[in-house]
Amino acid sequence: MQVASLPSIDPSHLHSKEWAVRKRSSLRLLKYLDKKKKPLIILEVGCGNGWLCGMMSSLQNTRVTGSDVNNSELDQAKRVFFNRTNLEFESGDFRNMDLNRKFDVIIFAASIQYFPIFDSTVNKALTFLNRDGEIHILDSRFYDPDELEQARQRSYEYYDSLGNGEMAKHYFHHELISLNRFKHRFLFSPYKFISKIIFKKDPFPWIRITSG
Repeated sequence: MQVASLPSIDPSHLHSKEWAVRKRSSLRLLKYLDKKKKPLIILEVGCGNGWLCGMMSSLQNTRVTGSDVNNSELDQAKRVFFNRTNLEFESGDFRNMDLNRKFDVIIFAASIQYFPIFDSTVNKALTFLNRDGEIHILDSRFYDPDELEQARQRSYEYYDSLGNGEMAKHYFHHELISLNRFKHRFLFSPYKFISKIIFKKDPFPWIRITSG
């Protein structure tokens, strides 16, 4: 897989359908950020190999930081995007990081599910925001209470099929109602009837959380 070309990927690839979903969500995000027409300092939490950071760093007047606990993925990101002067990568769990700076935008793209407590994770992120800053959560599912048990079972079966059922213990299923404790808005909602008809292949919400 060529990281620099993601989220575009060969249709014959095993995970091409999943990447097609992420391509649509990432392009929506970039269009949104570009419309702000102002300098942005951006943090992506759980950036992995940095492909989304690379996309965001292509926007004018941006400074992008990607953080992750997986050093092998970060090493790959640094190799691929070494020539981006407005892009840097930091190792570590952002909840324990001493970041002596603030951000205009904090992104959780397919990563919020790896944090066990939703409230504390979002509250920590809010402390890193500049005034009028925003948290964006995308490419992650949220569940109604009656969906949780089946969702957990599906996650276990998925990881077990990969020969690593223990990984399911590190995947957390957050409830939709947990969003109600924060000032939030759905910028894309798969739950609306029209979305189910037109965007039926896009199962993930895009949520913006702001302070105050």
